[in-house]
Formats: sequence, C-alpha cells, structure tokens
Amino acid sequence: MTRVLAVSLAIILLGCEPTPPPAGPEPEAPADAGPAAADAAPAVRAESPTDRLEAVLAAQPEDIKARYSQRHPQETLEFFGIEPGMTVVELLPGEGWYSRILIPYLGADGHLIGGNYAHDMWPKFGFFEQSFIDSMATWVEDWPQQASEWQGDDGASLAAFDLGSLPSEMKGTADAVLAVRALHNLARFEGDGAYLTTALRDVYDVLKPGGIVGVVQHKARDDMPDDWADGNAGYLKEK
Repeated sequence: MTRVLAVSLAIILLGCEPTPPPAGPEPEAPADAGPAAADAAPAVRAESPTDRLEAVLAAQPEDIKARYSQRHPQETLEFFGIEPGMTVVELLPGEGWYSRILIPYLGADGHLIGGNYAHDMWPKFGFFEQSFIDSMATWVEDWPQQASEWQGDDGASLAAFDLGSLPSEMKGTADAVLAVRALHNLARFEGDGAYLTTALRDVYDVLKPGGIVGVVQHKARDDMPDDWADGNAGYLKEK
C-alpha cells in the first residue's frame, strides 16, 4: 500500500510542474557581423624571444653585422638564456657592440646595467691617454646617457656602476651577468689590486638566486704554444 501511494504522489508532482514556454526564434546576428561572428576570435601568436632577437639583429647597422660571423650574437644570447624583460648586467660594455643589441632586445620591461672596470685599474694598462682615463671617472653617469640613443621606442632602461663600487640597491636584482671578453684583463691585474676577485664578488652580489653568469673569452690560434697562455691570462687554447 505504501508503495502505491509513493508512486501516485510522484505522478501528481510531475503533473504539477509548469510547462516550459515554447522556444522562440534564435536571435539574429547584427547586420554588420560577418560569417565569423559566431566563432571565437583567433588567438594572436605572441612574439617569441627568437623572433624579437632576429628582428633586432636584422635592424643593426652594417658595421655591427660584419662581426656576426665571428661573435655569433644570436647563438650566444640564446645559449645563456637571455630573454626580453630580464635585468642583465653587461661587464665592460666598451663602445656598445652588444649593448645596442641587448637594449632593444630586452625591451621596455627589461633593464641593462653596465659594469665598468674600477677607475684605478685604467692607468695600469699603460697605453691609454690621460684624457681617456679622466673620462672614466664620470663613466657611471655618462654611459646610460650615451646608450640611450639605442633605446628606440621600447628599449630597456639603463644604469651603470664601477666594479668594486656596486650600489646596495642593485644587489640581488639581476637575472644574468654577461662578461664578454671582460675577464682576462681583470685576471691580468689580479695581483695588483685583486680586481678579478672584487669583480666576481660584485657578480655574485648583483645576481638573484639562481642567476646566470655568461662568460665569453678570446681563444688563441691553434698554432700558439701552450706556454703562451701563461703570460696572457684569460686566453684559451683548444687541446
């Protein structure tokens, strides 16, 4: 008896449910909508780091491009994992061969910091004119201004410091440090001022945990004797 009552109650409840209204016509697409209006907008492929780097390299002047076959900038930067948006320290930017590539490649979200030799190291070379040595005293202020000509519309922001005088606010800020043909002279004068040791301390301090250190050095010709490198610190010879 209980089972019959339960079934009857279910039938009554179902009979009381309101009847859904008849479906109306589907809304029409706006008059100016094309055939693709009902489809999702196609995804726009973001520019890859490789695409950006290739574009930057292609835009360089001919005197910069002339060194690509020797310096391999694309292979070098990709090997070290340098990407747009990073904060990168470039040791000894010099006349800016790599700087003018890095600044537009890192982009507006990136930051390039130049790191110069300590001012008291320059006279030790013995061949720089005094006017050049004097100019290095204001390099930290001068270099960002000079390098700004390579920023374009969306280049990296710029800063600088002398090795041995790393500002405290820069510590732990860099994703990578690039030492392109910069370490051999630091090693050359290590015994006369601990310049290499001091520079490597700055490299350690400026990097974020797990940061990248990229070193590019000269290589001696294959016909050079092994003992030649003993008097030319920083040069390498393939065995």
